[in-house]
Amino acid sequence: MKIEEARDWLLSKEAMTPKKLQKMLYYCYAWGLVFLNEEADALEHKLFEADFEAWVHGPVHRETYIQYKQYGFLKIPQVDTHDFSFSEEELDVLNQVYDVYGGYSANELESMTHQEEPWLEQRKGLEEYEGTDRVISDKSMFCYYVKQLA
Repeated sequence: MKIEEARDWLLSKEAMTPKKLQKMLYYCYAWGLVFLNEEADALEHKLFEADFEAWVHGPVHRETYIQYKQYGFLKIPQVDTHDFSFSEEELDVLNQVYDVYGGYSANELESMTHQEEPWLEQRKGLEEYEGTDRVISDKSMFCYYVKQLA
């Protein structure tokens, strides 16, 4: 799966702001690491390839930000497509993430990420509103979210 496919799948569920889309993609990616791998030192299976940076308002995939920044605080229109070729495992991850996080607002999702270790670790030493391109590591995400299952 490519990140564009995950993005379109999310946008087929509902219109959402760029900020909500970013957080939903982040949670899809992070939980994909947890559900598709057995251990932190062998993260070979990913829902899609992506780097999420620890921006001021939470994790951000830079290319997705650039693509949708013109929407600002407005919702990106819902996508009318249902032509996805996900594996059963991939679709299971997407559905679980959407079921858990889809009902939250962009601001609620931002607040959640701000309380979680992966984002906090990459923000260490930065001022509250200081920009950064620090990437949240896959291992950090896996280790944090796998603990949430216990």
